[in-house]
Amino acid sequence: MTTSATSHPQTPHLKVALLGAGTVGSQVARVLLDSKDELALRSGVTLDLVGVAVRDVDAKRDYEIPRELLTTDADSVIDAADIVVELTGGIEPARTRILRALNAGTTVVTGNKALLAAHGRELQDAAAAPGSQLSYEAAVAGAIPIVRPMRDSLAGDKVTRFLGIMNGTTNFILDQMDTTGAAFNDALAEAQELGYAEADPTADVEGHDAAAKAAVLASLAFHSTFTLDDVHCEGITAVSAEDVATAAEAGYVIKLLSVGERTEDGVNLRVNPVMIPRNHVLGGVHGAYNAVFVEAENAGSLMFYGQGAGGEPTASAVLGDLVSAARSIARGAEGIPLSDHAKLPAVSMDNVTTRMAITVTVKDRLGVLAQIAQVFADHGVSISTMHQTEDPKDQAISVLRLVTHTGRHRDLMDTVGALRELPVVAEVLSVIPVETGD
Repeated sequence: MTTSATSHPQTPHLKVALLGAGTVGSQVARVLLDSKDELALRSGVTLDLVGVAVRDVDAKRDYEIPRELLTTDADSVIDAADIVVELTGGIEPARTRILRALNAGTTVVTGNKALLAAHGRELQDAAAAPGSQLSYEAAVAGAIPIVRPMRDSLAGDKVTRFLGIMNGTTNFILDQMDTTGAAFNDALAEAQELGYAEADPTADVEGHDAAAKAAVLASLAFHSTFTLDDVHCEGITAVSAEDVATAAEAGYVIKLLSVGERTEDGVNLRVNPVMIPRNHVLGGVHGAYNAVFVEAENAGSLMFYGQGAGGEPTASAVLGDLVSAARSIARGAEGIPLSDHAKLPAVSMDNVTTRMAITVTVKDRLGVLAQIAQVFADHGVSISTMHQTEDPKDQAISVLRLVTHTGRHRDLMDTVGALRELPVVAEVLSVIPVETGD
């Protein structure tokens, strides 16, 4: 007969404080309260939820948390806890509250990628001083286990590159544009209706959310400290239905990729919409799902895939950290410090080699193609393919869609700049990197 965990008087108890009870926080509270005995059997520790700090105790929530646990006094629940779970997001007051807990020797579990991308080094130092722990699996790619595998499982290997779809909102939008032919604004509106996108989707569609995750993951992958400022960031707002359709005709799909790539000089970090082959493992990631493709010297190619957003999936990552932290506390073990011994610098996009898909409208007259080709030649960039169609709105204008061979990013962008200055070019419609899948 299985005995309830609560019937074991020798089972140690740990007090858990929860900061935030939104979509994710309310699901964490639900599991802590409804599955308390099961969690105790798994961790060897009884986790007692002692307080939930919120802005409004009367707000409607996905899970009805007992009112006696709700409070607006975050400091009091932090000071009473052995483990603090921070799910409020943003920089402040989250930073101050986490530091308060860590400086007191209290373990912290957080999903706050924006804070980690801005102040990760400071928080790690605070955790190391008193021997407390800082865990943040939920900060990157929702339910997908990627932080611990990168930190622990690949600690003896050398990661050379990762490519990730790390934002479910933008992947849903681009997937809708690809599978239904929807325009960006229509796909965004559908994402908002389904709850995948916020009323203000700026952090998602401009790439800031994915960039923060890239900085956090890169710090682990390359044993160095990176911040949001180290990530070249472009969003998807300029991606048109025509861009998506053209990519599809060529056997590609457009995805917002977060890339961390080891170079001779350091590490390049970038987030931008990229054309990737439809048969690439990332090309088949649909809807609001996330995936991270990792390349390492000994392990080779690894793929991590799963739900990247939502209350229950993200709560799963939080609870995994919570159970792991509880086990460590019960054993008297300290947290694993951040390994940043490599101290690799972030390098600019200038010398990154890539291919570009460039779409321009030009005046339909004799010699235009020769002038376009000369601009590419002047900048040392060769053209792989070129396709010309008539603009349906203006017969005096032609649309040129060009794909380059591999070249330096600086040379490619200088070429684009020169095209904009060319009198026969009406407009540069889009510039999208191409990932070959090699």
